[in-house]
Amino acid sequence: MNERADYIPADEPDSLEALTIPDELAGLRLDQALARLRPEHSRSRLQSWMRDGYVLLDGNAPDPKRKVWGGECVEIAPPPAPELGAEQPEDIPLDIVFEDAHLLVINKPVGLVVHPGSGNWSGTLLNALLHHDPALAAVPRAGIVHRLDKDTSGLLVVARTLAAQTELVRQLQARTVKRHYWALVKGELTAGASVDAPIGRHPSLRTRMAVVGNGRPAVTHYLVRERFARCTLVECRLETGRTHQIRVHMAHVGHALVGDAVYGQRRTGSALLDSFARQALHAFRLGLRHPQSGDDMAWECPMPADFAMLLQALREELA
Repeated sequence: MNERADYIPADEPDSLEALTIPDELAGLRLDQALARLRPEHSRSRLQSWMRDGYVLLDGNAPDPKRKVWGGECVEIAPPPAPELGAEQPEDIPLDIVFEDAHLLVINKPVGLVVHPGSGNWSGTLLNALLHHDPALAAVPRAGIVHRLDKDTSGLLVVARTLAAQTELVRQLQARTVKRHYWALVKGELTAGASVDAPIGRHPSLRTRMAVVGNGRPAVTHYLVRERFARCTLVECRLETGRTHQIRVHMAHVGHALVGDAVYGQRRTGSALLDSFARQALHAFRLGLRHPQSGDDMAWECPMPADFAMLLQALREELA
């Protein structure tokens, strides 16, 4: 994962760190040795600092691939925090499910964009986080380590420290973070299954993702939870976390999400389903290992009102 290397204030006298490479790390590359000595920083972050001149080896700017033999002096002066551009604090209410010194777990509402981008330079979750905790300006992406689409609701975790963010990214890469979603899909499914199909940018529609041969590995598991006349409620579990993964995978197997006009046809023949104005997707369960204590933790949140009302109407229609 490429990480910004411009987030820790370096203008304080004690921000310069000096350390000596121990003999037991002899033979390793410098970036590998530093990653072992300072596991709170990822290797890609340390490499970026080296390229930008914020790490010195015996007083000189080193090549990250240079081997060390023990006894070398390393000086680390983390770069200053960037000036805020679109990333301005905004007083936006947050539904905080859990909070401690290391983590925030947020129940994101429908319609809230996670990170500023084209067409959404303000009013995002990142802006809200910076208002809630100004110290998050010193953490890349204000501590955001994974995202939900604008019209997908539910749980996501935010790291409040650099060390917590590094550890959570490692858990995501190791596929140990447990993310479960409710998804209402078109058509009648009889059984659950797994979709193992790589996802990448659509070859011609660049704003969309698609199953493509040269895409990144992507695995989604789903179980049938409730059947209706024209649709099925499934529980999806992400093994990986690609952009639009559940939406792309379910459309790939012929069961696009209800309300998803990007990856499926809007019309279903049911006035009830066709009136649902967004993809019917909700991240209801999140589990991970606490980055500081190592304890296993899990949270759940209820469906938003529009999704719950749709399911109730479907149950009444079926009855």
